[in-house]
Amino acid sequence: MVNNQLLNPKSIAIIGASNDTKKPGGNMLKNILAGGFAGNLYAVNPKEERVQGIKSFSEVKEIPETDLAILAIPAKYCPETVKILAEEKNTKAFIIISAGFGEAGEQGKQWEQQIVLTVNSVDGCLIGPNCIGVITENYKGVFTAPVPQFNPKGCDLISGSGATAVFIMEAGMALGVSFVNVFSVGNAAQTGVEDILEYMDENFDAEKDPLIKLLYLETISNPQKLLKHASSLIKKGAKIAAIKAGSTTEGSRAATSHTGAIASSDMTVRALFHKAGIVYCSSREELLSVASIFNYKKLEGKNIAIITHAGGSAVMLADELSKGGLKVPEISGPDAEKLKTFLYPGSSVANPIDFLATGTAEQLGIIIDYCEHKFDNIDAMAVVFGSPGLFDVENVYNVLSVKLEICNKPIFPVLPSVVNAQREIQSFLKKGHINFPDEVVLGKALSQVFNTPEPVSEAISLPKIDIEKIRGVIDTASEGYLDAPQTQKLLDAAGIPRVMELVENSKENLLAAMDSLEFPVVMKVVGPLHKSDAKGVVLNITSKEEVSETFDRLMQIDSARAVMVQPQLAGLELFVGVMKEPGFNHTILCGLGGIFIEVLNDVSAGLSPISKNEAQQMVQSLRGYKLIQGARGREGVDENQFVEIIQRLSALAEAVPEITEMDINPLIGTWKSIVAVDARVRLR
Repeated sequence: MVNNQLLNPKSIAIIGASNDTKKPGGNMLKNILAGGFAGNLYAVNPKEERVQGIKSFSEVKEIPETDLAILAIPAKYCPETVKILAEEKNTKAFIIISAGFGEAGEQGKQWEQQIVLTVNSVDGCLIGPNCIGVITENYKGVFTAPVPQFNPKGCDLISGSGATAVFIMEAGMALGVSFVNVFSVGNAAQTGVEDILEYMDENFDAEKDPLIKLLYLETISNPQKLLKHASSLIKKGAKIAAIKAGSTTEGSRAATSHTGAIASSDMTVRALFHKAGIVYCSSREELLSVASIFNYKKLEGKNIAIITHAGGSAVMLADELSKGGLKVPEISGPDAEKLKTFLYPGSSVANPIDFLATGTAEQLGIIIDYCEHKFDNIDAMAVVFGSPGLFDVENVYNVLSVKLEICNKPIFPVLPSVVNAQREIQSFLKKGHINFPDEVVLGKALSQVFNTPEPVSEAISLPKIDIEKIRGVIDTASEGYLDAPQTQKLLDAAGIPRVMELVENSKENLLAAMDSLEFPVVMKVVGPLHKSDAKGVVLNITSKEEVSETFDRLMQIDSARAVMVQPQLAGLELFVGVMKEPGFNHTILCGLGGIFIEVLNDVSAGLSPISKNEAQQMVQSLRGYKLIQGARGREGVDENQFVEIIQRLSALAEAVPEITEMDINPLIGTWKSIVAVDARVRLR
């Protein structure tokens, strides 16, 4: 529970303070002193009378009451120390930088739990253990370096890793990214990233608080809390970017369905971020590039003008923008021809606008003015301008600095000459600007920001399904895979259209029932998980004689329990599925079906419940979307029905939390209808 004693303490006690600034307790005190903390400071060190000029107490029992205690002592002494502080010194906020707790073994876990109980008993807040500390406007409570200079317009950083927080701050400061509050939660024994985000949301003031929030997550302990408060903050005007480390591990989940084979934890995390409006980042470099983009004017359209004197960089940036769905449109017409008259011979204005290595500051200013006022098909500018070391580029960067302030269209500066133009870049950054030293990283980050949607509305309307019939199936089913009749009932109750089928383990009964189907038919073995791999799918069966022969052959396959017969349908094969990650809502997937689901891995994912708009975005984001629309003379698919099926699957998942894996593969789609041909549902 984040409280005022943590954020704005009137007094701080450092338990384990030291005169040796190479020790955590020593450097912690040094940073707090250097940061100008205005309250009372108490040092506890039994071996010293004074620590860095401050009176030292020999034990915790001797200090006055204190709002915040920072512990830099061995783990085994922390539980008793916290107890004394909480019960005798009215301490309500604790930062434990010591290691040796839950991350170190069972004894450490017990100490950690004991501390949490004590802190909770006084409605206190615990950061850590095993963290670097906290930075706020009021104090610099970290034992690491560098300590960023306070900037009220900077970013908030919340990190599950102390070292990573340091690396992010170091790299960010070199780019011009500044910071306000930094929270390193470490083991997050009581207070995690989600809890700090909750506090920021519930106490948010858009006029005073930092609008940019950067997250580094090693675990997501409470996905619903993260979704709720991230969405709320973004709707209030904040911007959030996050890294989730370790997202590709599938843990102990035994994936046996198509869905399980292709899905990963990363898909679920991306779906959560997408729903919340969080920009997903895969590295510190990308996180800081996104933060830098957040600091500039908002990109309102897809069309980017690349202004440069470096052709290769322009090509790489154009490629990356195109990959991300942004455009570098051609610039032509009378205004373009007029612009050329201001540039040196050989310059190009077609876009990229290349005004050569000899281009001047005056020419850059003219080009920017044309993009701002004359070229209506341009939404933003990326200026790539370095130095070959032949002349001073400070006047160029001064022009760029002015244009950044006065232009309505966003301008993204790529200043790659961090050696040749080091002095000029530093001058540019001191004016409050941020540099993107790598054009490809900028292109990727710009695409990520532009393609991240607004948070999904909390009120999501799902199609009505027969929950009573669905629960009737589920409540009488055993753990594991549902059998064919149970699966059919489930699909019917969810309103998901399916193909007519016969399932029999008696050849006589099957042949007698064949009059209800028209040839040709397809026959499939029932039992093996992957029918195609077991050669358990036979197409183009046109007579009862073939049915009889095929039945015998299929029943000889290992694990065969029965044979399924269906009309053989023609159309585009589609796929929908459900996956359950512990702690998260179900992930809903869609894509092209048949064998292509695993071969092409063209899959889109969303976190249930899925709105109609989300389902449409899922379908339209597929690489194979043109096939769904109809391409090269091939008939397309009823996209509206595909969207409805995705929503109905989401409604089914909401009604049946026991589903751990489910796939309907394939769905056969035409422009008239879409029907499920094969489905598997696994319960736990």
